[in-house]
Amino acid sequence: MASAERTLDRWELAREEAKRKLLACQQEHNVDSCMKCEKVLGCEIRSEYVKKVYESMNRGEGGGFEF
Repeated sequence: MASAERTLDRWELAREEAKRKLLACQQEHNVDSCMKCEKVLGCEIRSEYVKKVYESMNRGEGGGFEF
């Protein structure tokens, strides 16, 4: 039986680490969404996560993707 596992690239690894930090922060603040947190605007953890998601989508090439 073939394994469905694959190796994550550096952008995916960075995204997963940022996600881990974001989820830990949400748990610490007892919220299930950043939108429910009073610190959502200007939050460095959330900003870093959004940045890492963007970078994982364009593989560090920048530009060309709009939300």
